[in-house]
Amino acid sequence: MTASDWTGDPALEQQVEAVLAKLSPDDMVRLVSGQVILGAPDAGQVTASGVPLFHLADGPAGIRRGAGTSNEGRGTALPAPIALAATWSPDLARQYGDVLGAEAAATGHNVLLGPAIDLARAPLAGRTFESFGEDPLLQSRMVVPEVQAIQRRGVQACLKHYLLNNQEDARHTVNVLADPRALHELYLPPFEAAIREGGAASVMASYNRVDGEFVCDNRALLTDVLRGQLGFRGWVMSDFGANQSTLPSALAGLDWELTFAPQWGERLTAALNEGRLDHAVLTEMVRRILRPSLGLMTARAGQESPPDFAAHAQVAQTIAEQSAVLLKNAHLLPLDAGTLKRVAVIGPDADSVCAAGGGSALVRPVESVSVLDGLRERLGTGVDVRFAPGTDPIGPGALLPGLPPLPSSVLDSGSGQPGLQATYWPNASFSGEPLLTRTEPGAELNRGFFDLPGFSAASARHLPTPEGLPVAMSVRWEGTLTAPSSGEYTFSLTCAGSGRVWLGDTLLLDAPGARPSRGLVSETRADGLRWMGTGTPTFTAQLTLNEGETVPVRVEYAADLPEQNFLFGAQVRLGWRPPAGTVPSRLREAADLARSCDVAVVVVRTFESEAMDRPALTLPGNQEDLIAAVTAANPRTVVVMMSGGAVDVSAWEEGAAAILAAWYPGQRQGAALARLLLGDTHPVGRLPLSFPHSLDRSPLTRPAEYPGVDGTVQYSEGLNVGYRGYEALGLTPRYAFGSGLSYTTFGYADLRLVADAAGRLSAEFTVSNTGSRPGTETAQVYLHLPPVAGQPQHAEPRRLVGWARVTLDAGEQRRVAVHLDHHSPDRPFSRWNSDSDGWAQADGVARLLVGASSVDLPLSVSFRLSPAPEVSPV
Repeated sequence: MTASDWTGDPALEQQVEAVLAKLSPDDMVRLVSGQVILGAPDAGQVTASGVPLFHLADGPAGIRRGAGTSNEGRGTALPAPIALAATWSPDLARQYGDVLGAEAAATGHNVLLGPAIDLARAPLAGRTFESFGEDPLLQSRMVVPEVQAIQRRGVQACLKHYLLNNQEDARHTVNVLADPRALHELYLPPFEAAIREGGAASVMASYNRVDGEFVCDNRALLTDVLRGQLGFRGWVMSDFGANQSTLPSALAGLDWELTFAPQWGERLTAALNEGRLDHAVLTEMVRRILRPSLGLMTARAGQESPPDFAAHAQVAQTIAEQSAVLLKNAHLLPLDAGTLKRVAVIGPDADSVCAAGGGSALVRPVESVSVLDGLRERLGTGVDVRFAPGTDPIGPGALLPGLPPLPSSVLDSGSGQPGLQATYWPNASFSGEPLLTRTEPGAELNRGFFDLPGFSAASARHLPTPEGLPVAMSVRWEGTLTAPSSGEYTFSLTCAGSGRVWLGDTLLLDAPGARPSRGLVSETRADGLRWMGTGTPTFTAQLTLNEGETVPVRVEYAADLPEQNFLFGAQVRLGWRPPAGTVPSRLREAADLARSCDVAVVVVRTFESEAMDRPALTLPGNQEDLIAAVTAANPRTVVVMMSGGAVDVSAWEEGAAAILAAWYPGQRQGAALARLLLGDTHPVGRLPLSFPHSLDRSPLTRPAEYPGVDGTVQYSEGLNVGYRGYEALGLTPRYAFGSGLSYTTFGYADLRLVADAAGRLSAEFTVSNTGSRPGTETAQVYLHLPPVAGQPQHAEPRRLVGWARVTLDAGEQRRVAVHLDHHSPDRPFSRWNSDSDGWAQADGVARLLVGASSVDLPLSVSFRLSPAPEVSPV
């Protein structure tokens, strides 16, 4: 479905006006207030007039439904969108969208809340996995075919999150300041492409403020930019609970309120009756909703047949295979199945498919193939494939800062199980009858959106928070600790609320009423909540213990802050830093297994979710120690990294023989990874974002830039986001944007520019497979525009302007052409002029670069851009 299919059609406009004529003002208010949805009372009064009944679904990575719905709420769990971006394949984006559209239609949904096209600006951002990386062109070229495929099924795509929603930290209140050029060249192009080329039906307004105004109240963004400059004719809904006003949001250009605490409804009716809201404004809001909703109903006919889950599973597997990025390979991969007798598969989720992005993107998979299952099936009964988890399960506590949790193997609950005995009370005073007593791996709890059933991407063995536990609660963990080595231990207590830690008879840590250092706001929102962010404080103390020494442990915690609520509740973790060289028993068991095997496959993961950013780029839990122990035991170790964004690999990279970035690879991850590891297919993925050496060696290091100061984030880096920022600041990423290894090697030669009189430019060059295996290269073209008068050359960072995926047999070479056109919507030769408030073609000498990544660019040529739409060689 394209824009022309539901815009500019006179017959559709007549249909819209006919329905509008049947709607009363009360009907219109019900519609814009989100009350014409499945299950809403009195919705039938409005649908009788010809308005479709709206059925919305979360769906950036698959259709998320409740467990009580058909097929137990299961759908195809696709690899995360960031994995799709790593394929650099618009064709796979089309297939991805077709799966989403087909399953949405088959389950009766007609609005899909996705795709997300938020630029990956901050390395710690919690929802990086939901979008397509750090470059606007890559985002644009992936989102267009996905939107078209979704809407071809008669399902409306809802682009999110408009606009400048690039962090979860204080996302509900943070104020973003960005300059106009960065806004138009980086953050708006994916939305424009999805609207003008993809015909996206709806847009979701984000929670945050921009220039001091909530986006839902921001007329400059919703009307002047979105509808004026980008030509959007569809409808704008609020993110859930994002609307904080009645008249300001309606007058700004919001069309639909999605919330549990309505600001419209009766209040909007009162404004209409009192003359504060013009009836024409309400009518236009409804018209914008009806236009794509009615226009896509024709395409929906016959789309509700049962989905082809088998075919969709194959799409998921293909994307998982083509998205994996080989970051390191010291002559280990591909593995030779004929030489293998025993293989170790190690990691907390190596035997499940739980590693996924949490929050509204989480999907209950129709089927699952873990890495353990995939390797066993691929290698057959002749190879002994053994499993060890190596560490405790990974859960929402991984989002808390501070030292890693104590491993359960050094703790004894007194019940014959490792860990601590946890006793919960349904109050913050440890009083009355406990709600529950059970054994847990350690003292850790992080309650919030990321911990709710159906939204938590925790490991399969992770114990969920007890049911029926109110926000104001208390818990006591008790047991003993046996020191695995002699020396000084650092113990930590990370908490929001009141916490205390005893070791033996010593009160080691006491933190009454501890509050997060950032993310708190003084005002109460319209929904009555005060929102917490990250920055949960950590308190530390040292204690010397002898190997084998056993001491009692008691941790008490109360969620007693007045601002804690069901979306940001209890936050607590007992952590430690043992003496150097300490290897707890579970890590030793994993290392012993690896030592006895021909090869070890270590599957590690991050925990990333909506509502909270990551506290660090390092792996959570004790997974870094696990990798170190395994690689020391068996140098033939491949690390499979499942994450939604960049990971700091500095602590363990050297010991690993191979590293494969698998992202969150979906329901058939094991089948895909087995094929990659055994060489049945070759790795073709390329990074859609940069991996820094460490967080302090990334472009954003000032608090004012991230996570913000006094509630405001300044995008003072301007255009220097991602790989552009590394170049501008003279930083070297650990793994560059666009990079990725293969099982072969490639060469580049003979770059030539071919221009025509209309201003179209072709970069033509030769790509050669210089290795002994077939492979696929993603040849990338970057452009340095001439500087603006009076600015130094480095003020114009290089930008990606095109790419080509080329599959070559060993020894084969091919001539490749990447076309650039100043008439194209990507505007490769133009930049935003803030003075004239419009686009202007650059003038002067530009430089084109070609190669395998944003830093590996062996070919370059300079040429002249003139004010007229033409290019000429220098």
